[in-house]
Amino acid sequence: MEKKKLEHFKQLLLKQRQQILNVGLLNKSEDLHVSEEDLSDETDLATSMIQQQLNCTIRDREYSKLRKIDAAIDRVNEGSYGHCEECEEEIGMKRLENQPWADLCIQHAEEREREEAQTFRQA
Repeated sequence: MEKKKLEHFKQLLLKQRQQILNVGLLNKSEDLHVSEEDLSDETDLATSMIQQQLNCTIRDREYSKLRKIDAAIDRVNEGSYGHCEECEEEIGMKRLENQPWADLCIQHAEEREREEAQTFRQA
């Protein structure tokens, strides 16, 4: 990939990384506590627990995305960015624009998703 495109994607990755960090979801902990008022009513407690689970799921996704972004920045610095980790073919520009942390071409990404879905169904 030419240097200009690499720099474009690096800036895009850095911008998305900063957006995740600026939102502050990763550092918030007050949404993980159950208030005493919620303990007295089963409905309030259930609602609180569901909200906590949702917050944890969102936080996990953001952590995962942040790790993928950091790995992509490392690939930019190493010179391997934009190539599929399975077949080493170039990842399409359209895919990289939509998901700049992508480490697989579309064919191998779809294959991984099918494998993960199959593993999930078996569990």
